[in-house]
Amino acid sequence: MSLAGCGISSITSGLGGGMFGGGSSSQTTGATGVSEEQLLSAAKSDGGTGAPVGEVAHGCPRLSISPHGGHLTIYENGRAGDGLAIMHRGEITKTARECHIEPGRVTVRYGFSGRVLLGPRGHAGNVRLPINVVVTDAKRARISGDSVSVDASVAVDNPIGYFSTVRSVTFDIPEGTRPGEYEVFVGFDQNAQGAG
Repeated sequence: MSLAGCGISSITSGLGGGMFGGGSSSQTTGATGVSEEQLLSAAKSDGGTGAPVGEVAHGCPRLSISPHGGHLTIYENGRAGDGLAIMHRGEITKTARECHIEPGRVTVRYGFSGRVLLGPRGHAGNVRLPINVVVTDAKRARISGDSVSVDASVAVDNPIGYFSTVRSVTFDIPEGTRPGEYEVFVGFDQNAQGAG
């Protein structure tokens, strides 16, 4: 199959049930399979984990939750590790991605969703949590990175809030390498203020 002049879009998800097409492939330049609404709905319906780590669809770079990045607990200042001092806890529960492959370049449209749980010392209102995104090559060397924030609303009478976001990253790949050798990691920033 020749890649010159056309894009190959691959869609995969950790949502189950083929919500995004379950790894189907088509020749298109503008796939719109990853949506915040679908991720948010999936996060609310199931508290399970994201996509399997080894999942690869038609050479698309993998999307994984970074090691130790799937959860983040925020404590009152100076009380890290004290279960009674938890303000809130974030969890990434679902991931999905699709990619557009051109000669020498890959664009990955990725999304993730999850929930925020209000802790015993938490306050009602909007909770903002930091997320790090890192793209690595086949040797696990970092080639790109980004920082984003997710927001969720929590209340005393409704202590679980949900978030979802969809973003894109484009990176060049040297001749002779395969897009499937690359990986996109998402995870909470464990250095956030109050994290423990």
